[in-house]
Amino acid sequence: MESVLSKYENQITIFTDYLEEYSDTDELVWILGKQHLLKTEKSKLLSDISARLWFTYRRKFSPIGGTGPSSDVGWGCMLRCGQMMLAQALICRHLGRDWNWEKQKEQPKEYQRILQCFLDRKDCCYSIHQMAQMGVGEGKSIGEWFGPNTVAQVLKKLALFDEWNSLAVYVSMDNTVVIEDIKKMCCVLPLSADTAGESPPDSLIASNQSNELIFLDPHTTQTFVDTEENGTVDDQTFHCLQSPQRMNILNLDPSVALGFFCKEEKDFDNWCSLVQKEILKENLRMFELVQKHPSHWPPFVPPAKPEVTTTGAEFIDSTEQLEEFDLEEDFEILSV
Repeated sequence: MESVLSKYENQITIFTDYLEEYSDTDELVWILGKQHLLKTEKSKLLSDISARLWFTYRRKFSPIGGTGPSSDVGWGCMLRCGQMMLAQALICRHLGRDWNWEKQKEQPKEYQRILQCFLDRKDCCYSIHQMAQMGVGEGKSIGEWFGPNTVAQVLKKLALFDEWNSLAVYVSMDNTVVIEDIKKMCCVLPLSADTAGESPPDSLIASNQSNELIFLDPHTTQTFVDTEENGTVDDQTFHCLQSPQRMNILNLDPSVALGFFCKEEKDFDNWCSLVQKEILKENLRMFELVQKHPSHWPPFVPPAKPEVTTTGAEFIDSTEQLEEFDLEEDFEILSV
C-alpha cells in the first residue's frame, strides 16, 4: 500500500504557467511579508522561495511509537505544513527575515539547530513522531490525517517543552484574536515571547488583477534524512529547488490556518494596527480582533507545561502521559 501511495503522491501537478511567463510585467509578488518586483527581481524572488524550509512526506524513519508507521505518506501533509509554518517563525526569530539560504554554503549554527528540531526522530521536539503522538491527546490516532486546528493545538503544546526557542503560541477561538490574552500569555514566559507566524509588512497593497498564491507542496515523498557524523544535517532535500507552484486563491480550502510571528511587543502592536486598518474594514473577513477577553467566554488561562517525570521530547514517548493535557474544542484558528 505504501508503494502505491508513493507512486501517486509523487505525481504532483506541475503548472505550465510558472513565473517565467510574467517576466515582462510590473506585477508585485509578496513572499511572507516581503515584496518582489517580478519584472526586475525574479531571481531574488525564486531565491527567497527556495530559502524557505520545505517539509514533505518522508519514508524509512523509525516507526512512530516503536510499532507505528515508518512513513507519513497519505496522512502527514497537514503536519508538514505546520512544521513549515513554525520553522519560518524560528528562522525569523534567530536569523531574521532577510536571511537567505544558498546551496552548499555554510550556514549559521542556529540554522542547523532549527533544522534538527524537525527531523523525523522521536527526540526532536517538532518531529512527525512528536506531533503524531501529541495528536492522540486531541483525539487523533497515529496515522490519522490532521486538520489545521489540530496541528495548531499540537504545536502549541509541544512549544511548552521547547526551552531554546521560548515561544508563546496563541491559537484563537471562534475566529477571534484577543489582544489582552496574547499580552497576558507573553508576559508570563521567560526570555522573549513570540506568537508563531510572520511579522507584517508596513503596508498591504495587492493587485486585484492577479490574486494568486505561491505555495510549497508537501505532497511528495522523500527518504528520511538523519544527522551526519559531524552533527550536521544534509539540507539539500529540505529546500524546494524547483519552480514554485501557484494556485488561484478561489481554489483555497476554507479550512485554513494563518500564522503571524511577532518578536517583540511593538511588532504585535504594529500588527494589530495594520489588521484594523487594512483587513477589518472588509465586509467579509477571516477573523476578528478585539481588545478585551469576551465576558461570555471561559476565563483565559495561559498554557503551562504539565508536571511530568520527564521533559522535552521524551515527554510523549508514551501516549499514556498525554492525560495531563485537556482536549481542545474544534475551534477555527488564526495563528500558530
